[in-house]
Amino acid sequence: MKVVVLDDYADALRQVIGLSSLTGHAVTIFRDTARTADRMVERLADAEAVLLIQQRSRLPRAVIERLPKLRLVSQTGRNTGHIDLDACTEHGIVVSARGTGQSSATAELTWGLILAALRDIPREAQRLRDGLWLDSIGTTISGKTLGVYGFGAIGSLVASIGKAFGMRVVCWGRESANQRAREAGFAVAEDRDALFATADVLSLHLALNDETRGIVSAVDLARMKPDALLVNTGRAGLIAPGVLAAALAAGRPGRAAVDVFDDEPVLGAADPLIGMANALCTPHLGYSVREMYGPLLTNATDQIKAFAAGRPIDVVNPAVLTR
Repeated sequence: MKVVVLDDYADALRQVIGLSSLTGHAVTIFRDTARTADRMVERLADAEAVLLIQQRSRLPRAVIERLPKLRLVSQTGRNTGHIDLDACTEHGIVVSARGTGQSSATAELTWGLILAALRDIPREAQRLRDGLWLDSIGTTISGKTLGVYGFGAIGSLVASIGKAFGMRVVCWGRESANQRAREAGFAVAEDRDALFATADVLSLHLALNDETRGIVSAVDLARMKPDALLVNTGRAGLIAPGVLAAALAAGRPGRAAVDVFDDEPVLGAADPLIGMANALCTPHLGYSVREMYGPLLTNATDQIKAFAAGRPIDVVNPAVLTR
């Protein structure tokens, strides 16, 4: 089959599991993102299968309807909200997706960002390269309050690490999440407002969906302490558009550390957060480790090989199989 790999920024397919994983197939890899529907259609015009790296590219109906040769979408990870599944089914396109069950990579990055931001590590490292010595005073985390908004797989790991650092951990989320937090021995905030008002470090770990999109508002951020740190390694859409930059400019919270942006990839430092002195920004590194890419890409290439053999696996639109 003709297989097109989209958005493989780090050349992970080649470097982590190797092109031998798709021996017998014609593979084309794009390491950047097609920013328009026309460009996407151009790249996928001859593709029989497309391998999507996470949710970096959308496949809306307007694109799918222009790809008559496409028969398989192989998605790394379990999330398919960026794919029009109904359109795929109508056009006889199988969509295969499977998660890996791994959460540690994003939790680790979350803590890397927290420590880097509170101790000014990137700035001080750059000053040393520039021939200068330290001029900042950092903040410790022991004894401070860590707010964890969303107690799922990642949020629970972040909370556990905070406890190991001697922080007072306070959680908030759906009632089911709050109950899991209580059962794990963590405090639950008096209410949502209290979570924002009392946290010295507040980390967002909610899934992005219609219910949570824009759930963090300007009013929420204005409740935070002027020396508090907001961390977002989840999805940029959890925060209402534009409000984080405005809040940082107003001084509540005092700083932020973010790994996700509204429009990715961010090139030319186009996002306003990147130019702010009180924002530490990284280019969506959360899951970008070999230990995460390996299972994700192995699952995806297994899906392609199974489909080519006439035995599709991990199918998330099973109605297509009856067409």
